[in-house]
Amino acid sequence: MPADAMRAMLNMNAPEEGWIMGQGFEDKLNQAAEGLRPPPLRDDCFALPAGVDWTPVDEALDMLRGRLHPVVGQETLPLSKALGRVSANDLKALRANPPQANTAVDGYGFAHASLGDGDQVMPLTKGRAAAGIAFDGTVPEGHALRILTGAALPEGVDTVILQEDVTLGDGAIAFRAGIKPGANTRKAGEDVQAGEVILREGRVLTPADMALCAAVGVHEVPVRKRLKVAVISTGDELREPGQVVEKGQIFDANRPMLGGLVERFGYDLVDMGRVPDDRDALRQTFDQAIEKADIILTSGGASAGDEDHVSALLNEAGAMAEWRIAVKPGRPLALGLWNGTPVFGLPGNPVAAMVCTLVFARPAMSLLAGGKWQEPQGFNIPAAFEKKKKPGRREYLRARVRDGKAEVFKSEGSGRISGLSWAEGLVELPDQAAHITPGTPVRYIPFSSFE
Repeated sequence: MPADAMRAMLNMNAPEEGWIMGQGFEDKLNQAAEGLRPPPLRDDCFALPAGVDWTPVDEALDMLRGRLHPVVGQETLPLSKALGRVSANDLKALRANPPQANTAVDGYGFAHASLGDGDQVMPLTKGRAAAGIAFDGTVPEGHALRILTGAALPEGVDTVILQEDVTLGDGAIAFRAGIKPGANTRKAGEDVQAGEVILREGRVLTPADMALCAAVGVHEVPVRKRLKVAVISTGDELREPGQVVEKGQIFDANRPMLGGLVERFGYDLVDMGRVPDDRDALRQTFDQAIEKADIILTSGGASAGDEDHVSALLNEAGAMAEWRIAVKPGRPLALGLWNGTPVFGLPGNPVAAMVCTLVFARPAMSLLAGGKWQEPQGFNIPAAFEKKKKPGRREYLRARVRDGKAEVFKSEGSGRISGLSWAEGLVELPDQAAHITPGTPVRYIPFSSFE
């Protein structure tokens, strides 16, 4: 906060035991709190334990889950603007749902205790109850009232009979015996009680959540500010689609792919463009990116070669860890901090870049955005392929489901980008050796499970 504002809050005439910081300045404090940010990540948040060479996938995921925390601040939005945002606090119901006992059907209401034995004939009370139009009065014992779906139950009514189950006469109804007490009614608060937690902190709000919030009177939602993700492609060989390419040059496929993933995940994309294999140019781009984004995704330059400038710069910054992950495709993953901003150095190969983004960067970004750890949901289905797998690495195959079986792309070549478009998910093969034959159960993870 501005120094003069802080001094004004501290300038209070009160004994020490009665002094309360900010008393009388609540509005200013609340306004300032909207811009609060969590503490920065520790410089060693990506450091591997001593002696680690190849890191199994599960250990890598556990380390990310245990070391990352939200890096974005908070804001309050009207409910209509909160779709897809991450709740910053537990949300509680401001009123019960339903707020009062009501009828679930069109019919006739009465007090069950007033029923006699056998078939019933009941005189009708004048008037009716409808949704939003309450009956003004009390239904006398032994009488029935016309009542429509959603109407609040008036005094003297605790049971409703379907209109199809009655015979309507002149000022009376007749129906068979056997209706149970409370039939066709909803109790007040049977769905949600006032004050009950309806959504937990870290929840990504869905359309159904918005309906629930509205039903219990929540019209403003404290949410995390949207995570801003900078995407950078590195390499002298890259050109933009549509540009003239010369021998040895290729179009940049990674940046459109990573940018699309970022937006599908619900984050703000900061496209930092392509950077040549020039360390100073990349340093300058990093400096620009941290002014605009909360996290940086790069592709290429993440290994230890002469032109792997992402790794070199993170090493210079003193916050670099090259995670050699026992995964195929992928393996090298450069993780580090650039002036406190996390950097994920992804492989340059598009297939490996996408797999590493889904498996590692996606759940990490969820935590950084204030959400829960993103655990993709897979399911076992029969394989429609054969494969012999060696032990030591977890493998992810581009796959799709047809006729209830998992098909995999015809080639495992990590340069075959067409396989990413062909696929609708991934088959995850375990770290151990395996011989998959048609009919063998395999774990299939649809791409939608990563969103």
